[in-house]
Amino acid sequence: MSAATRQRRRAHEDRYATWTGATRPYDLVKEAVVAIGAMALLATLLTIVFSSPDERPSTVAQWARTQPVDFVATASAELGGTSDTAGYGPPYNHAATGQVIGPIQLQKWAGVSHPIDTARDFVIDPLQTITNDPALNAALAAYEAASPKQQAAWNAAYAHAVERATAHGTTVTVPDAGAAGPVAPMMASLLSLAQSGGLDGALLTSRNFYQTDYTKPLLFMADGSLLSDRAEAQHLLGDQWGMMNETGSYPGQVWLWLYTFWYQIEPFRSSENADALVWALMALLSLAFICIPFIPGVRDIPRRIPLYRLIWREHYRGGA
Repeated sequence: MSAATRQRRRAHEDRYATWTGATRPYDLVKEAVVAIGAMALLATLLTIVFSSPDERPSTVAQWARTQPVDFVATASAELGGTSDTAGYGPPYNHAATGQVIGPIQLQKWAGVSHPIDTARDFVIDPLQTITNDPALNAALAAYEAASPKQQAAWNAAYAHAVERATAHGTTVTVPDAGAAGPVAPMMASLLSLAQSGGLDGALLTSRNFYQTDYTKPLLFMADGSLLSDRAEAQHLLGDQWGMMNETGSYPGQVWLWLYTFWYQIEPFRSSENADALVWALMALLSLAFICIPFIPGVRDIPRRIPLYRLIWREHYRGGA
């Protein structure tokens, strides 16, 4: 055996020599149980004291009862095809291109995967579930039998008249609505259906056994002012750093500050493609973060600015 081999073996034996110093018993299982129990107790107490607020969900019925004028105005826009959803584009319709990044048309390329006809899905089809109202049935028949030009004229007349509408409790009075033809009785019946809670169920109707697709009622309410007013009151709007907030002014997803930060500055703040632009920027920043070990200059920053020596000062105090 060579001298170098004997030296390596001796160094190995010295490194793993049996400990001859003081010892004391240590129950690892007991320590783990105590630690888990303490953390569970702490988590339970913090959940009780600082739990996430249990806010009641908004419904179409609530909207129709508390803001009936806004409801009929929004329903009129859905019927006339002038609402935000009607002109949104993919994945709901072909009315617009949607979010783009330069020549990349993200929404258009993805296509219409959840087709929504606001006039039929939000107004006409729900009204057709009412079968014991001859006046409504006659109004629906007259509206569907009319030409698109005549329908547009009725919709425009009602949209103009509803601007002067007033509410008395849950009843809406729309002056000078005679020029709107069958649209006026249709809107009155839709308001009654919504206030009874029937429209919530009608908008959830799908071919699936479980009615868990809330896309239609959410889009309908989003076209009105109910959700936006509630979001503003809860500081959840985009210009309120809403992505990282939670209802009731509770601490939310603070780690999203970098994402929501970009919505507060130009050019993202005023861009119609802000969502796509911010997504692309965050993807680029994330890729750059992953590639830090491979970027010359950036990867050398820890060596050039040795903050680690300050953190591990006790280790380096001996001149290491």
